[in-house]
Amino acid sequence: MKIFITGIAGAIGSNIAERFSARGDEVSGVDAYTDFYDPLMKRRTAHELEAKGIRVEEADIASADLPALIPEGTDFIFHAAAQPGIAAWLSFDTYLRNNIIATHRLVKELQSRARPPKLVFISTSSVYGIRANGSEETPPRPSSDYGVTKLAAEQDALAAYRDAGLPVTALRLFSIYGERERPDKLFRKLIEAIDTGTPFPLYDGARAHLRSYTYVGDVVDACERVCERFDACAGELFNIGSDVTSTTGEGIDLLEELMGKKGTYDIRPPRSGEQLETSADIGKARRVLGYEPKTTLREGLARELSWCRAHAN
Repeated sequence: MKIFITGIAGAIGSNIAERFSARGDEVSGVDAYTDFYDPLMKRRTAHELEAKGIRVEEADIASADLPALIPEGTDFIFHAAAQPGIAAWLSFDTYLRNNIIATHRLVKELQSRARPPKLVFISTSSVYGIRANGSEETPPRPSSDYGVTKLAAEQDALAAYRDAGLPVTALRLFSIYGERERPDKLFRKLIEAIDTGTPFPLYDGARAHLRSYTYVGDVVDACERVCERFDACAGELFNIGSDVTSTTGEGIDLLEELMGKKGTYDIRPPRSGEQLETSADIGKARRVLGYEPKTTLREGLARELSWCRAHAN
C-alpha cells in the first residue's frame, strides 16, 4: 500500500510511519515543524524516519500546494497533524488554522480527486470534554479550544462522507504515551525533571485525575486494523484507548518506581479546560476492528523510559 501521513515527525505520526514501513508499505509524509516545541526534536525524528526509507517533506498543509504534495495513487492518509495542548499562550487563531483550516483544505483536495485516498482522521477524547467516559454516541462537550477545533475538524471530514461519500473514518485517541511522547506531556516531561533534579510543575488536584493511559503501539495496532477493515469503518467514529484506567498519581508513582527515585513537585493552580477523566469505552472498536489494547502501563512506561534515556541528548 501507499501511505501518506500528515504530522509524520510527531509522536503518533512517526510511530504509524515506522510500523507501515516495516510491513513493506511505501510511506511518505509531511511535517510543518512548528515552534509549539523545539523543532529540532522533530527534525531528528524525521532523519530517523528517512534512514528507514520513509520520505519526509517540510510543508504546512494549511498553506501548501496539496495537489503536488500528496502522491497520486495514495491508498491511505493518516491525518495526524494538529495543534494540540491547552497552554494559555496559544491563541484561538492558532487552533483554528492548524486544526480546522488545515483539515478543510485536505478534505477539499481529496474530494477533487477521481480516486481519493481513504482518510483516517486522528481525533481526540478531548472532544468529549471534562469527562470523557462514554461511547461514541455520547454528545461531545469540549471544554478547551483544542477540543472545540478538533471536533469541528473531525466533523468537517465526516461531513464529506455524509455529503459525497468521501472515504473517511475518525479515531478518538485517549491519553497517549510511549516512545516519542510530546515533550510537553506528563511522562516525557516528568522523566526529564526527575533525571535532572528539576521541580516538576504539577497542577493542583491533578493526581486525582483519571486516565485511560494508552500506549502508542496499541494505537498503531488500531490503525492497521482500520486499513484491513475499512469498508466497515467508512463514516464511523471509534474510541481508541485502554479500557484500564489509572489516576495521574498512580502513573507518577509507577514511573518513580521504575526510575528508582522520587521527583520534586511545584504545585500550581489548576489549568482551564483540563480533563478530569478519560475512560475509554472501546466496545465498538472491539466489535468492528477486533481492537484489543495489550500493553500495560508498567510495560509502556518502561519502554518510554528506555527510549528517553537513549535519546537524552
